[in-house]
Amino acid sequence: MNPNPALGVVYHWLGGLASGSFYVPYRGVKRSSWETYWLVGGVFSWIVAPWTLAFFLTNDLGAVLAETPASTIFWAFFFGLLWGVGGLTFGLTMRYLGLSLGMAVVMGLCAAFGTLMPPIFRGVFVTQVLDTASGRVILLGIGICLVGIAIAGLAGVIKERSVPPAAQQAAIKEFNLKKGLIVATLSGVMSACFAYGLAAGDPIKQLTLLHGTATLWQGLPVLVVVLLGGFATNFVWTVLLNARNRTGHQYFSARCQVATAQPSPHHTEEVAFTGPTAGVLTATTSTLIQDTVRVPLLFNYLLCAIAGVTWYMQFFFYTMGETQMGAYKFSSWTIHMASIIIFSTLWGIGLNEWKGAGKPALRLLALGLAVLIVSTVIIGYGNYLGAG
Repeated sequence: MNPNPALGVVYHWLGGLASGSFYVPYRGVKRSSWETYWLVGGVFSWIVAPWTLAFFLTNDLGAVLAETPASTIFWAFFFGLLWGVGGLTFGLTMRYLGLSLGMAVVMGLCAAFGTLMPPIFRGVFVTQVLDTASGRVILLGIGICLVGIAIAGLAGVIKERSVPPAAQQAAIKEFNLKKGLIVATLSGVMSACFAYGLAAGDPIKQLTLLHGTATLWQGLPVLVVVLLGGFATNFVWTVLLNARNRTGHQYFSARCQVATAQPSPHHTEEVAFTGPTAGVLTATTSTLIQDTVRVPLLFNYLLCAIAGVTWYMQFFFYTMGETQMGAYKFSSWTIHMASIIIFSTLWGIGLNEWKGAGKPALRLLALGLAVLIVSTVIIGYGNYLGAG
């Protein structure tokens, strides 16, 4: 099959749409802790979807994995473990920064590390990138992409400074810029390991092609191994959180205890205060009322399943896009990151995360998105030159 960079860009944009949208269903989950719904969704992301689609769309999945050298399995799984750390902190980033700003910071770092390291890992960075006109055009596009990501991030910072804390937390309940930037940085660096895992899994692609798998689906068996590593990391951490926070029952219980503060009209206390009007203030106190409420367990599972499968589809389309990019498939990662930021930012706007941010922040945001779109066009043109 001859490469088709234009089609590859379309696939990558579909993957970006999936990635930029997957967290939205989680917002509808009711009365469930983050660690609980993250693991439930993750089972669909890292186990159910990759194994199911690889089983039906590739030939001899079990035989291919059995024939794969142990070193290849190890490195693909190992980079999946490291990426799992990025996946965990990515979820926390969404909690603390929201879709727009969180995506911009994480994807910026992820784009830089994940795009350039695979060709270096393969030993072809100089010959296929620096020494070719198409490779240099692609590098220009990557540089412009990083500029666009920086502009989008700056828009997020300006927004954070202009929006009152109460308004920020109305859109993002646990908004915390400092904590969010720390976990976003860790997430961005570690998430790039996914690209390394895909590069390490190249021998699996060759084997599945030998077994008669169509070129378009050659990356699916690699996803099975890399995502298994990511599942291991996320499983251990979320179960530990379940144990620490005593939230393990949430996987099965349709009811939970909720504590609400209720004023007590029959109980007052006198609070002394000082100053020019020193005296005694009579205040009504509140009491905590424990109440049992119903949990929409089945609906929560459905939302988690939708979120998990949607998340997986980003890499389903990503591996399809890679098959169309020819010798310059390393640029796939940058296109993927840019499209994620574009779609997640649009979701953030739709979910009122930028409400009250002010015109300077919105102008910067629009500029950042425009630069990102230009970068994908330039990268696509570089791939076109290479294919020609």
